[in-house]
Amino acid sequence: MIAGTDIRDAMYQAMRQASTHIPGDVQAALERVMAEESDPLAREHLRVSMENFRLASEGKGLVCGDTGFPMYFVTAGSATAIAGGFGTLSTAAEDATRQLTAEGYLRPTMVDPLTRENPGDNIGPGMPRVDLRHEGDGDGLAIVAAPKGGGSEIFGTFYRMLFPADGEAGISKFVIESIRAGCWAGKICPPAIVGVGIGGTADLCMHMAKRASVLRPVGQPNPEPRVAELEARLLAASRKLGIGPMGSRGTNAVMAINIETAVTHTAALPVAVNAQCLVGRRWRAHLSADGEIELSD
Repeated sequence: MIAGTDIRDAMYQAMRQASTHIPGDVQAALERVMAEESDPLAREHLRVSMENFRLASEGKGLVCGDTGFPMYFVTAGSATAIAGGFGTLSTAAEDATRQLTAEGYLRPTMVDPLTRENPGDNIGPGMPRVDLRHEGDGDGLAIVAAPKGGGSEIFGTFYRMLFPADGEAGISKFVIESIRAGCWAGKICPPAIVGVGIGGTADLCMHMAKRASVLRPVGQPNPEPRVAELEARLLAASRKLGIGPMGSRGTNAVMAINIETAVTHTAALPVAVNAQCLVGRRWRAHLSADGEIELSD
């Protein structure tokens, strides 16, 4: 039986790491980009960002001042048991988020959408977000903490219901247009990780795009060959836009394009795009049934 205090501690530790460290796959991707880009402004953008990452990892600040939306992606096994039930996940997320905000690891950026009133602790209807899935036969919890910056969410989110006859050509056109719109002037802080959802309902389509941008490691293709081929074609096309890091001249507006698909209605072809900025913040905590916490990127 997993205690709520252990869940809170796991969420706190994962989110704190995500706010002060970038994942190894993102670091490696940015180093490849730095080696490839030749435009002086593009290289300076990357140099400053990577220096900031180094300082943050040494306890001298955050990898980015905009800690954005506090999100926790949780996976439970069929044998997972939580004291007080699965509703405890929301309480634990609120407690962790409140503490993280008070300590400065999260900035208080969540406000009421109508009054714009700021509660000061990032807690309110819908936030912090807890996304729960059940997979496998385990008895623990896998938690991914992801503070997603506002720029990538505000300027990097797109949705369109295409006609089935538009096919892959129509999908590709929409995705590349979305990348150009988001990366122009550096609005989503490229090089971006671009998640694409294809199929399902409108909300499922957008949800797939979000998970693809936030959760999948850079360089990991979709296991379905046809989808992986589309990812590769879109990434190659994005490199011809002439947009580089932070919207400067260059090649790497995008460091990865990750596509997820779901079956959909015969008359529908929904497509969604959701971008993640260059910091690619996410950190994982595995919480065993006996309360042991193991962190990894």
